[in-house]
Amino acid sequence: MTDTPATAPVDVCGVEALPDGGVVRYDGPGVTAPISVFHVDGELYAIDDTCSHARESLADGWVEDCAVECPRHASAFDLRTGEPSGPPAIRPVRTHRVEVVDGRVVVHVGTPRT
Repeated sequence: MTDTPATAPVDVCGVEALPDGGVVRYDGPGVTAPISVFHVDGELYAIDDTCSHARESLADGWVEDCAVECPRHASAFDLRTGEPSGPPAIRPVRTHRVEVVDGRVVVHVGTPRT
């Protein structure tokens, strides 16, 4: 997990592109590394997309009980806190504040989810 300053809000997608149970990976303007936005049980969660252990995209992982499991190994990351469930991943991933503004999913990269 790196401590980087907050950036301007990033418009990721329209809310209709992210149905419940869906995930969107964003690697466009306004970010220095990919982020993923998950829609789980009516809530939106944004985290750094890359597993802190295996450099895999977490957008390709399995989501269950508000956690995403890395597709390469059994470590899962809590979407609310970024904390890993256990080895082999031991470092958390960053969380980011996410909101819907005028029908658009907006992520405040570098601003932790509260």
